[in-house]
Amino acid sequence: MLKSLGVTMAQVTQRLRFGDEPPVERRFDRAQFVAQRAERRRRKKTFLVLAVVFVVMVALFSTLFHELMAREGRKFSWPTSVYWTLTTMTTLGFGDITFESDAGRIFSVVVLLSGSTFLLVMLPFVFIQFVFIPWMNERDRRRAPRALSEAMTGHVILTSVGPVEEALIDRADQAEVPYVVIVEDVDVAGRMHDEGRTVMVGALDDPHTYTSARAAQATVVVATQNDQSNTNIAFTVREIAPEVRIVASANSPAAVDILEIAGVDHVVQLGEILGSAMAARGLGLSGRSHKIGNFAGLQIAEAGTVGTDLVGHTLAESQLRRRFGVGLIGVWERGEFSLATADTELRESSILLLAGTSEQLAAFDAAYATDTPSAQNAVIIGGGRVGRAIGRAFAAEGVDFAIVEQLAERQREGARYVIGDAADRAVLEEAGIDDAGSILITSHDDNVNVYLTRYCRGLRPDARIVARSRLDRNVSTLYRAGADAVLSYAGTGSATIWNQFRGEETLLVAHGLNLFRTPIPSELAGKTLAEAHVYRRTQCNVVAVEGDGSIEGNPNAQAPLPADGELVMIGTDVAEAKFSEVFPGVRKRPLLDRVRR
Repeated sequence: MLKSLGVTMAQVTQRLRFGDEPPVERRFDRAQFVAQRAERRRRKKTFLVLAVVFVVMVALFSTLFHELMAREGRKFSWPTSVYWTLTTMTTLGFGDITFESDAGRIFSVVVLLSGSTFLLVMLPFVFIQFVFIPWMNERDRRRAPRALSEAMTGHVILTSVGPVEEALIDRADQAEVPYVVIVEDVDVAGRMHDEGRTVMVGALDDPHTYTSARAAQATVVVATQNDQSNTNIAFTVREIAPEVRIVASANSPAAVDILEIAGVDHVVQLGEILGSAMAARGLGLSGRSHKIGNFAGLQIAEAGTVGTDLVGHTLAESQLRRRFGVGLIGVWERGEFSLATADTELRESSILLLAGTSEQLAAFDAAYATDTPSAQNAVIIGGGRVGRAIGRAFAAEGVDFAIVEQLAERQREGARYVIGDAADRAVLEEAGIDDAGSILITSHDDNVNVYLTRYCRGLRPDARIVARSRLDRNVSTLYRAGADAVLSYAGTGSATIWNQFRGEETLLVAHGLNLFRTPIPSELAGKTLAEAHVYRRTQCNVVAVEGDGSIEGNPNAQAPLPADGELVMIGTDVAEAKFSEVFPGVRKRPLLDRVRR
């Protein structure tokens, strides 16, 4: 009984404690149902035992009261005996009936102590178990919705809760796109609902869940569980919404075909995407540009200045736009990004962020590409999915690389592996760190990444270090440790998934720094960029202006903005949110076709 009370009090304390982490998400299955039913039976059994014990105690004490009073020569009715027992057990004790003998008074003390102890245990237990906890469970159940409004349409359905999904939710909020997160655990759903998220409770393998989520009226269903669960989700969604677009993540390359057979329209391999993105940031050294993405009809590329005659000159003196037509978005300097200005001076460690056509970038390369030996060497620390993806990207570019890995069983054919601890200088030297132009750190542990970034920066102050981050809060720490660029699953994954159903709307340059496009706000139409003061108002910089079927990079600040055109901008996550706040509704553009391909 006391053990049951202790468990009950622990449950209540856990529910009421402010700031507790949410419990591990549970799935709706038969085992859980059986466990819950067994728990209800246990509670009822405990209550019945307590009730029987209480009745027996009252009956026993009433009988003894009757007998002891008879020995004193006093006679009371049985109702009076029960009355005395209850008033004594509850410590009310009106004093209208008392014993005169020592035996009777000792008996009164026994009744008083046993009754108060029993009731102090029983009453809280009964109240908590059969009133308070059921009330809280019902409140939580009602707080988390089980269905969306029938009027909901054009929304995004998410099937998991994690960093990638949180980043997608932030993008949806900025673009004013409705969304819903399907959560199987009521407690998690309640917490998210209290945080202002649009959430719904339901089993991911139940067709009724997607009917309630209005999947047939949704723009896209995003499945980011494991490969097996994503396959089940795809089959389930197709059963009730055969035309909706489905985007799913895949951990294994073998799962891509299976997911497509299940009905997924777009399969994204987050490890491959992150690896390719990190590889792109590790290239583009010594003057040669290297593309990191296509955006708004332009190729976005990075190029180093080391070994070129750009070093020591300002951007105005270099005259890149006049000579090659290429647009200069900004400059990276040891992990710090600054927007391009005429007075920006280029150094040996500068990395240019360029925008232009293939022909313009080729002209730039012809003038500045030097391809020093170090630019074609790289060290990859970590031989997991991300590290192997970086290796494949480097191999395609003809870059010589070595992968440092602790576990020998992770070795794959087609790459040079160095087995050992990356914190061992001899291991890094064997991998070629002394001659490497780029060092890429891919561990899934942020503490290890910070440690190795600081170590590698000490060994190679002149190398380009690209690091992976698992948690957003560690990005700034990695930059302080010496990383030149930091990327994460959340950033690259959310940008890739977002572009699958929003078109070419976002390009992740680095963690927290995005290129994005937006229709020109009506209040800016007809004004010049000099008059609009976009950067002063939003901290976003205009990279290009699109209108009449053409796009102009590094636009003329004195040219009026077209009413039906679009702006291509660069800014941090905070600046992008500020733009949506200053110009509400402008980014609420029509989505791509809701139907699948």
